Amino acid sequence: MTAQPQPLAGLRIIDLTRVLSGPFCTMILGDLGADVIKIESPEGDSVRTQGAKVEGLSWYFAGFNRNKRSVVLDLKSADGKSALDALIQSADALVENFRPGVLDRLGYPEARLQDLRPGLVVGSISGFGADGPYKDRPAFDFIAQAMSGFMSTNGRAGDPPLRSGPPISDLVAGIYCALGLTAALLGRERHGGGNRVDVSMTSGMVSLHAYLAANYFATGEVPARSGNDHPIAAPYGLFPTKDEPIAVAPNDDVFFGRLMDALDLSGVKRDPAFASNPMRVRNRERLNGIVEGVLRQRTAAHWIETLNGAGIPCGPVHDLAGVFTDPQIASQDMAIDVPHPGHGTVRMIGFPLKFSQTPCRVRRPAPDLGQHTDEVLGEAGVTRNPR
Repeated sequence: MTAQPQPLAGLRIIDLTRVLSGPFCTMILGDLGADVIKIESPEGDSVRTQGAKVEGLSWYFAGFNRNKRSVVLDLKSADGKSALDALIQSADALVENFRPGVLDRLGYPEARLQDLRPGLVVGSISGFGADGPYKDRPAFDFIAQAMSGFMSTNGRAGDPPLRSGPPISDLVAGIYCALGLTAALLGRERHGGGNRVDVSMTSGMVSLHAYLAANYFATGEVPARSGNDHPIAAPYGLFPTKDEPIAVAPNDDVFFGRLMDALDLSGVKRDPAFASNPMRVRNRERLNGIVEGVLRQRTAAHWIETLNGAGIPCGPVHDLAGVFTDPQIASQDMAIDVPHPGHGTVRMIGFPLKFSQTPCRVRRPAPDLGQHTDEVLGEAGVTRNPR
């Protein structure tokens, strides 16, 4: 049987992004089979010099720039812009994460992009969006986390707001942009016409507030920080055992009943103070104390097996060493080893998207700076190398 091509095979993406949000977006598109042309300045993406290096290669850069070809262009020069013109004419989409207006100032407003390549889909990622009073402000992940309200919901009551450890606003923006681009490309195929996808790191974070925003809209009450306790469910959170803490998540009456039975606390299940989830949240401190008193009698391993066996969501609290030695994570190939000629083998995060017939794969390791300049420009009919 002939293998099916990957979902985005045959699509060419011009990647004018750097650092993280944009490269994460284009990495996803490349993992799905797109031909991603990473345009870099002569100095290269700054992430090439950041993070831990092995054999002279930044593994941070390698992990987010697989499945791409690197072309060096000086976009301040006429030759560089001429070469980019030719590449855009061969492209299906262009992705950039400059501040709003920078692409226009480089000579590529929307009208010119459509003249160069009618039907071009453009993805733009910025801190605050393409318009509005803050559009020209600089923004990094920390600022987006702070201004989106995300930090205000993290941490324990009485403690200062707390950021997420991973650069979550960059990653969320990258995922949204990849989704928007694929939707726009499908729309072009079905209905014709180009499109622009505008993604804001801050708006992406606002979109994650879920039930916290729903409750705020309904009541006007700003949610308080609740640490590892769930704001609207109890008992739900991190609990100590005889040796290590475990995460337990019985989020409704059915799961609460199962937990009480598994802990031999059937009397607690019948207590009127815990008859409904709102009552349990109101009496959380007392209920948590009862549950903790039982869990402390046995080990984490015992309770993880027992509670999962009873159909109650429960798991260990892994650090990254625990994550990448966990048998379930290993079974999902969420750590992969990719040979990088001249730099050894790089271990990186695998593919969370699983396709039955057209799996994601690493067709190319992260490129050296300008590695594919002559190759790609030759494909576009550009004979001069505008470095």
